[in-house]
Amino acid sequence: MSKNHYVAIMAGGIGSRFWPMSRSNFPKQFLDILNTGRTLIQSTYDRFAKFIPPENIFIITAGQYEDIIAKQLPEIALGNVLYEPSRKNTAPCIAYISHKLHELNPNANLICAPADHIITDEAGFRKVCMDALHFTAHIKALITLGIKPSSPNTGYGYIQFEPLAVSENVFKVKTFTEKPDLQLAKTFVASGDFLWNAGIFVWQVKNIIKAFEKYLPEMNEVFETEKVHFNTKKEKEAVARIYPQCVNISIDYGVMEKAENVFIIPASFGWSDLGTWSTAYNILDKDYLGNAVAGENVVVIDATQNMVHADKKKLVVLQGLDDFIVVDTKDVLLICKKEKEQEIKEYVAEIKRSKGEKYL
Repeated sequence: MSKNHYVAIMAGGIGSRFWPMSRSNFPKQFLDILNTGRTLIQSTYDRFAKFIPPENIFIITAGQYEDIIAKQLPEIALGNVLYEPSRKNTAPCIAYISHKLHELNPNANLICAPADHIITDEAGFRKVCMDALHFTAHIKALITLGIKPSSPNTGYGYIQFEPLAVSENVFKVKTFTEKPDLQLAKTFVASGDFLWNAGIFVWQVKNIIKAFEKYLPEMNEVFETEKVHFNTKKEKEAVARIYPQCVNISIDYGVMEKAENVFIIPASFGWSDLGTWSTAYNILDKDYLGNAVAGENVVVIDATQNMVHADKKKLVVLQGLDDFIVVDTKDVLLICKKEKEQEIKEYVAEIKRSKGEKYL
């Protein structure tokens, strides 16, 4: 393990498309959605701890999740958990950890990854990460990992890359496209030169800071002004001053789509962003009628192709439904056609308007 290798696990989202299981006070990264015995953030930490020094693994999340982090990851040092005072998307989050690490170690080589991804081929994932870290250690590059598409999925962003490799399995990025319609997605997949955007990035912190200087200069200046307080007792107060001055923007829009030194590594390591109930359905084992059931006390009769999640303490009997998502929690029952799952976020917004935040 290299002392210059670091990981930032981004764990501040609320996972609204996994409602009603995912709630604002206990979102999906802290849940064991697939009944593996480990929550998503625990599995992510375990994955990285196999090849990154544990003292170099950082969690970035919201302050309201402090107790959950302490309970689920007691092995991580308190100083390695960073709390954002507000949700401002991924650019401020990455600027924060990058400036903090640069003060600790100017040669820090950083992987930024979401806390809620599923990766089944951990050996393959480790190899790709190590290849990326090796490349960025020698080249002033911003690396993103791309997943070879298995279908024309419209829920993912796509990245087009140049046909000739600049190094072994490393390619220059041509274009980013955010969640295309089905016809365009089919065209992308058929072309063979588009990959799914996994949202996993690798770079030296000094090089991403240079990119912030060029493409998000106002945001970068705020962090530069306060960086003397990072890694001191005044860090929390400094971050509280910084975040209100930051725009709400993703690292993709803010930096990656504009920068010229962006490269991609095509990969296949059993990846899923577990962004929707259908992705959970695709991963879980099915019965002979194609039902994926996460729950020990569910009885399915004359029903096919359903995604069912229920508490083990409750008996759930499902009859006659085809291609539905059924999620039963202690205070909410969701029954939704799988084809409508992208609209769950809209349902949550409507519930907030009509019922307040009690069920969110």
